[in-house]
Amino acid sequence: MNQMLLLLPLALALGVIGLLAFFWALRSGQFDDLDGDAMRILTDEEPRGERRHPPDR
Repeated sequence: MNQMLLLLPLALALGVIGLLAFFWALRSGQFDDLDGDAMRILTDEEPRGERRHPPDR
Protein backbone atom coordinates (compact mmCIF):
# COMPACT_ATOMS: atom_id res chain seq x y z
CA MET A 1 0.00 0.00 0.00
CA ASN A 2 2.90 2.36 0.70
CA GLN A 3 4.15 1.89 -2.84
CA MET A 4 0.81 3.08 -4.24
CA LEU A 5 1.11 6.31 -2.28
CA LEU A 6 4.34 7.01 -4.14
CA LEU A 7 3.64 5.55 -7.57
CA LEU A 8 0.18 7.00 -8.18
CA PRO A 9 1.16 10.68 -7.81
CA LEU A 10 4.38 9.99 -9.73
CA ALA A 11 2.44 8.45 -12.63
CA LEU A 12 -0.02 11.34 -12.64
CA ALA A 13 2.81 13.88 -12.60
CA LEU A 14 4.58 12.17 -15.51
CA GLY A 15 1.32 12.11 -17.46
CA VAL A 16 0.78 15.83 -16.90
CA ILE A 17 4.38 16.57 -17.92
CA GLY A 18 3.91 14.55 -21.12
CA LEU A 19 0.66 16.35 -21.88
CA LEU A 20 2.28 19.74 -21.33
CA ALA A 21 5.18 18.75 -23.61
CA PHE A 22 2.72 17.74 -26.32
CA PHE A 23 0.84 21.04 -26.09
CA TRP A 24 4.14 22.96 -26.17
CA ALA A 25 5.18 21.10 -29.34
CA LEU A 26 1.78 21.73 -30.88
CA ARG A 27 1.93 25.45 -30.11
CA SER A 28 5.52 25.86 -31.34
CA GLY A 29 4.65 24.48 -34.78
CA GLN A 30 6.26 21.03 -34.67
CA PHE A 31 3.32 19.45 -36.47
CA ASP A 32 2.70 22.08 -39.17
CA ASP A 33 4.37 20.34 -42.12
CA LEU A 34 3.91 16.59 -41.80
CA ASP A 35 4.36 15.75 -45.49
CA GLY A 36 7.26 18.11 -46.27
CA ASP A 37 10.11 15.87 -45.15
CA ALA A 38 8.54 12.79 -46.71
CA MET A 39 8.33 14.48 -50.09
CA ARG A 40 11.65 16.33 -49.80
CA ILE A 41 13.62 13.10 -49.54
CA LEU A 42 12.35 12.00 -52.96
CA THR A 43 13.80 15.00 -54.85
CA ASP A 44 17.30 14.96 -56.29
CA GLU A 45 17.98 18.69 -56.17
CA GLU A 46 20.00 20.19 -53.36
CA PRO A 47 18.36 22.74 -51.10
CA ARG A 48 19.36 26.37 -51.65
CA GLY A 49 22.47 27.41 -49.79
CA GLU A 50 23.58 23.88 -48.97
CA ARG A 51 25.97 22.99 -51.75
CA ARG A 52 28.15 20.02 -51.10
CA HIS A 53 31.77 20.42 -52.08
CA PRO A 54 33.99 17.45 -52.78
CA PRO A 55 36.31 16.64 -49.88
CA ASP A 56 39.83 18.06 -50.01
CA ARG A 57 42.49 15.42 -50.47
